[in-house]
Amino acid sequence: MVTSPPSRPRSVAPAIPLLTDRAYERIRHDIITCTIAPGTEISEPQLCTHYRLGKAPVRMALIRLAHDGLVRAIPRRGYMVTPVTLKDIHDVFELRLMLEPAAARMAAGKVDAQRLRVLDDACRAGYQPNDAKSITRFLDANTALQVAIAQATGNCRLANMIAQLLDQMTRLLHLGLGLRNRSQEMQHEHRALVKALARGDGETAERISREQIESARNMVLSAVMTSSTVMNLALTGDNG
Repeated sequence: MVTSPPSRPRSVAPAIPLLTDRAYERIRHDIITCTIAPGTEISEPQLCTHYRLGKAPVRMALIRLAHDGLVRAIPRRGYMVTPVTLKDIHDVFELRLMLEPAAARMAAGKVDAQRLRVLDDACRAGYQPNDAKSITRFLDANTALQVAIAQATGNCRLANMIAQLLDQMTRLLHLGLGLRNRSQEMQHEHRALVKALARGDGETAERISREQIESARNMVLSAVMTSSTVMNLALTGDNG
């Protein structure tokens, strides 16, 4: 009589990484969308209770978020969501002004115009202020459009740098877009940029890209300097 080998116990090891990913994505989403405001102190027990997750995945998620620069450890107290600083805003927009207009010029005449139009259509859906989900959808579409333009340059490092930079921008733009609906203005800017890229007009594409970034910078700065709500989100003058 042939007997089957004893079945091995099912491994539960993959459960922790999966739960860690879930904890990381959920906490990160709430930080990026400012549902958890910049400067907020958080703790492992608090997060475990709120997200109904165990200590191990929450602890590992916090380590990843600290590596991302989204939280910082506070000895014997837990963590703080990294504050948004005026220097952050200036630094990120300064880098965008260096990279994205140059990428737009390089991509002119090389883009998949149909793909850009599809992404532009997604941007045209707009958003509603104070609706984090609609702002997230709008920003995701906007990021995809900008990254697609950068990828058309054929310079993978440039495209990756712009993608990372736009990811860092998301929290800043949530602050600005949540106060005023600027989607119609941005829709017009996107259409003009796509047309310039499609016809190979690098000079116009570079100019429009620069104007878009400067408008976004003014919007964010206006938001953080005039809104008492945003100013209460631990906005500071530097990285200290």
